[in-house]
Amino acid sequence: MKNSLPVLLLKNLLILPHQEVKLELTNELSKKVVLLSSLENKNELIVLPVKDQLEEKPEISDLPKVAIVAKVKNKITLPNGNLRVTLRGLFRAQVKNLLNHKKEKEILQCTFEKMSIPEYDEIESLALQRKIMELVHQYVKNDGISNSILNLMKDIHDLNKLTDLVVSFLPISFSRKLFYIEEMNPILRGEGLLSDLNLELQVMKLEEQMEEKFQNGLEKSQKEFILKEKLREIQEELGEPNLKEKEIEQYKESLEKLNISNSKVELKIKEEIKKLELLTETSPEISNIRNYLDWMLSLPWNHSSQDETDLEKIKKNLDKNHFGLEEAKDKILEYIGAKIRNNMVNAPILCLVGPPGVGKTTLAKSIAESLNKTFYKISVGGLNDSSVLTGHRRTYLGSSPGKIIEGIKKCGTKNPVILIDEIDKMVNDYKGDPASALLDILDKEQNKNFVDYYIEEEFDLSDVLFIVTANYKEDIPYELYDRLDVVELSSYTLLEKIAIVKKHLLPTLYKEHKLTTKNIKFSDSVLKEIIECYTYEAGVRDLYRVLTSIIRKLIVKDTLIDVKITHEVLIELLGAGKYEPSFLIESGYKGVVNALAVTKQGGMVSPIETCFYEGTGKVKITGFVERVMDESISVAISYIMSHKDLFKINDYYFKNKDLHIHFLEASMKKDGPSAGVSITTALISLLTNVVIPSNIAMSGEITLLGFVKKVGGIKEKLIGAYHDNIKKVFIPKENHNDLIKVPQEILEKLEIVEIEKYEEIYNALFS
Repeated sequence: MKNSLPVLLLKNLLILPHQEVKLELTNELSKKVVLLSSLENKNELIVLPVKDQLEEKPEISDLPKVAIVAKVKNKITLPNGNLRVTLRGLFRAQVKNLLNHKKEKEILQCTFEKMSIPEYDEIESLALQRKIMELVHQYVKNDGISNSILNLMKDIHDLNKLTDLVVSFLPISFSRKLFYIEEMNPILRGEGLLSDLNLELQVMKLEEQMEEKFQNGLEKSQKEFILKEKLREIQEELGEPNLKEKEIEQYKESLEKLNISNSKVELKIKEEIKKLELLTETSPEISNIRNYLDWMLSLPWNHSSQDETDLEKIKKNLDKNHFGLEEAKDKILEYIGAKIRNNMVNAPILCLVGPPGVGKTTLAKSIAESLNKTFYKISVGGLNDSSVLTGHRRTYLGSSPGKIIEGIKKCGTKNPVILIDEIDKMVNDYKGDPASALLDILDKEQNKNFVDYYIEEEFDLSDVLFIVTANYKEDIPYELYDRLDVVELSSYTLLEKIAIVKKHLLPTLYKEHKLTTKNIKFSDSVLKEIIECYTYEAGVRDLYRVLTSIIRKLIVKDTLIDVKITHEVLIELLGAGKYEPSFLIESGYKGVVNALAVTKQGGMVSPIETCFYEGTGKVKITGFVERVMDESISVAISYIMSHKDLFKINDYYFKNKDLHIHFLEASMKKDGPSAGVSITTALISLLTNVVIPSNIAMSGEITLLGFVKKVGGIKEKLIGAYHDNIKKVFIPKENHNDLIKVPQEILEKLEIVEIEKYEEIYNALFS
């Protein structure tokens, strides 16, 4: 039968059945529990000991599963406000569930079942009782405990009650008493008591011998030696090895092997080892010191891996693992070349910027492999607590070093490659500013003396090759951007994706699934269909998943002999295509123009629609538009109004009609300053009834004087235009140098017109 009582949590104190304990409660929550028990539960409550004495708010999962049901015999409120109570233990109970009290939410309510005593042998029980009484008499005789226990033992003829009584008097550890509470079998408790009583008697005997041996001329400095001698003799008597001494010796040996050049670090470790020697095993600080020493002695203070310096080998390895990405590879080769000439040269902090799936992380891994360095990745996306990077101070419970030191330890060398991923997604709020913390980590002038709050000593990070990644260059914190060498990884073209599939993805998949080209064959036309109709991304991550799905579906069908993937096979395996190759509006509509944009999936064509209707000159804008785009629209309208004679338009529409501008692909946020010329062209098209062909697109920001200003993401935008079957693109003349980065196949397929003033677009499309 299940019962329910409020819970009283006790620290440094245990209560047993049939035992009375007087307490003075200072905690308001404990007072409420006692009051609640008198109001609702006939002065009965559940007593649960807290295992971790240092824990202020223990977790429910850490509480014991066996508790004591106790009764409040009396209670008195003292003048100082404290509550003095007398508790009497009644019986053991099995904890079933711990929940908050319905009314008093801060009080725990325990559902429990009374535990029954298992059957045991009466003869064995009687023998244990006699032996326990004999040892208790000896213990009392040697002044181990008060002789009042003897009077209480006279009338007890039950092993269960006898063990509880003796345990309540015996000065044993908290954890050992917890064992006696949780153990229901009186025979096992009795056997444990015999062992503990014998141990206590032997300790007392040894203490007497040592007191006689060392009673004359003792000094304070010798007390430490006496305690160690006591412990050693006890352990020898029990046949146990001195584990602590062995542990300390191991720490000293590890320190010698480290051969640390930093004298401050070496002195710090020696001081911590000395502290460990002085502390007893019961000290709450001992586990913290052990953990600290383990960290300090496991760090590679002077150990570095040998870097690969053969530029040809490095280049060959980078080319083997990645198609394209020449700029990033060149940066690495430049650094290695400089490093060969001067080993003290600073490594660049490469920042790989590009949409998801273009290979930023795998390129960083490939760099580590090429340089013969170990690799470690830290993701800081959504991070708002700088202590995750720089560690927590040792004064906090559960503290540990930060991710940087953790990575150094796992790599085992002081010169690994550490990738810090998604720095554009860090959060700066009241909890901390991780971007500022990264300055100390990445800046070569500061990270020579990097201090993790947990380690508390300087660790040289100048040999670490840091690489960071981001999806959007604009979102990188300014203080970091100033120290980065940004390498932009753009979207892959169709031909590049096909080449990546043939050189990297398919060989990997064939090897993983133990297949060859004899089993499954993909033609270029089929790969083109998969890329255009079943994926929509800048990189090849989703493409890899689609190819994996095709192969595994064929494995399930058990058709892996000379399978040629065709359009019909794709439909059978994957269903109809998810994406259309193009989202262009057919020609024949005035007021519609194709703008170019950059999204997480890479460059794309984003049509702009405009229309007038009856109104009073208001402007309505839809399509997930941000403030910067609002300003572009205002500038475009002002420019048109101020040049109405040039464009041969009537301002009647702006004064007597309402204008609606809609940006298609409404799920995509539009917040970049690059659509000014597109908006202007759409409005002039609407006002002059001239239709703009659907195979024309444009990008550029316009000023009030009609100048077309430079915009970002030209490479991405031109790739997106190419994929969406655009034939002609207008871009700012100021972006001419960006064309160097555009793949040659794109430049050959697109007619690119560079413009300086908007009149050039007007003359090309409207004259």
